[in-house]
Amino acid sequence: MIELNMCGIVTGWVVVAALMCGIRIAFPATPLRHGAVATAAAFLPYLVVVGLPLVALAWGLRLFPRGALFDQPSIRLAQVGCWRRVDCLTARDMSHHGLFGLMASLLIGLLINVPIRTTEFLTAMPALGSHAPHWFTGIYMLMLADCAIISSLYLFAFAMALRMHPLFPRFLLLVWGVDLLAQIGIAKGAALMGAMPHDVQDAMVELLSGNLKKVLISAAIWLPYLLLSERVNLTFRHRLPA
Repeated sequence: MIELNMCGIVTGWVVVAALMCGIRIAFPATPLRHGAVATAAAFLPYLVVVGLPLVALAWGLRLFPRGALFDQPSIRLAQVGCWRRVDCLTARDMSHHGLFGLMASLLIGLLINVPIRTTEFLTAMPALGSHAPHWFTGIYMLMLADCAIISSLYLFAFAMALRMHPLFPRFLLLVWGVDLLAQIGIAKGAALMGAMPHDVQDAMVELLSGNLKKVLISAAIWLPYLLLSERVNLTFRHRLPA
């Protein structure tokens, strides 16, 4: 259902995101200069936030064709449990092979993560305008890079899962690690930006700590499932309980 309606999902998100970005640009942190260059500069960050994840999704779906047979990795990182290997054709014929049940919930969660992160960025960070102080410009760029890059990684992971690529579980683990390091890096980078208002500091702490908690909770919930689920092991690792 997700794959068949992908164009509609993407189109709907672009329309909603464009509306939210337009509202945010209409109320910048500092006055916006008149002119085509200033207007283009105001729109460019939001084009990156909305467009880069969609480019990552399109690239992932193109890189991993539908129905392709992917080679299994030579080294297994998931060593929990006792398993026996089956060939890919046998695995695909079994009833519990595929993206159903909790696995579908994980995919939907990866997909929903993008509008959540984008909405948080748009809510927390006013548009720069043309006369923003240096500390605000630095924080804005850090948060912009975090939102665009992390959202792109989650959508690329979604594309890998949708096409049942064997490296999806370990790539998702990598994305979780990058996300955690990004939040810590932003906190350290913001501390170097110089003096900033206390209300801005409190908002930054709340936003970054919330992101950390969400990543840790997601990993705590889904990592055992990715390691032990019979569906995940059959779909992505081509193995069954011994």
